[in-house]
Amino acid sequence: MRTYFLKRVLHAIPLLFVLSIVLFLVVRSAPGGPLAQAERNPNITAEQRQQLRARLGLDQPLYKQYIDWMGAILQGDLGRSIKTNRPVAEMIGERIPNTLLLVGVAFALTIALALPLGALSALRPYSWFDYLVTTLSFAGQSMPVYWLGLVAILIFYVWLDNPFTGGPLLPAGGMYTLGAARTLSDLIWHMILPVGVLCATWVAWYSRFFRASMLETLNADYVRTATAKGLPRRQVIYGHAGRNAVIPLVTLIALDLPSVFAGALFVETIFSWPGMGRLFWEAARGRDYPVLMAVIMINAVLIILANLIADMLYAKLDPRVRYE
Repeated sequence: MRTYFLKRVLHAIPLLFVLSIVLFLVVRSAPGGPLAQAERNPNITAEQRQQLRARLGLDQPLYKQYIDWMGAILQGDLGRSIKTNRPVAEMIGERIPNTLLLVGVAFALTIALALPLGALSALRPYSWFDYLVTTLSFAGQSMPVYWLGLVAILIFYVWLDNPFTGGPLLPAGGMYTLGAARTLSDLIWHMILPVGVLCATWVAWYSRFFRASMLETLNADYVRTATAKGLPRRQVIYGHAGRNAVIPLVTLIALDLPSVFAGALFVETIFSWPGMGRLFWEAARGRDYPVLMAVIMINAVLIILANLIADMLYAKLDPRVRYE
């Protein structure tokens, strides 16, 4: 396993290098630029614009800009934001914990809800419970997360009032109440809507997937053999069928985790959550190249790590899998 892990890490290095070149060219080739607003400002002369471009290194050829950027990355320097002139590492360091908190809580609740729902649906196929879970799952999958977020704000912030305070039932955005002390209860209060919106879409998807995987596993020969040998039903379901049914789900989760990390963009933007998704959106709007490249490359590293972790979990869950 250790040899396999080292080989995968070594293979990831040239992959990340090629990927960084492609992403760098795509980001720099996008219409507009960080100086688009300055170029439209009649009070800024052409000479001043040229000085700005030279100070930011935008007057250099693309290959020279990439070499300078890569050289700084290899030294552990993510650069400075064009818009705020702050170190990119500092900006990301402030946002990552917020995103990890939001996504971590939502994902933990998703797994805690999706697996039991999917398993119960598979154990009682075509029952009223299965039809109910199926209907709600299809509804959750069909609703875009940004639309669901706006509807949640409309219902819980605009329409419903708190019976004790007379104000909105739930806050519409932010991480804490402005002007108030930062307490755990206030944080949880602000997390209810964004976490609920994320869970609604993820539970719908994972529960349906696990139901299908569980149904296929329950009809396998080894499950019927275990049942015929008189093993307790609980051991057959959770020790044999459930353990094998979760293996395809590991692949799905491994592929989804990086996209979840970046896909919180809509939720963080709608609910004004100060996380990585919102940082990416702000950087994309302002063409803040150093911030954009840092966030994208972090997501690329997460994709590689997530797939590596999935392979290692395969060996843990399935004794037939061996890595030489």
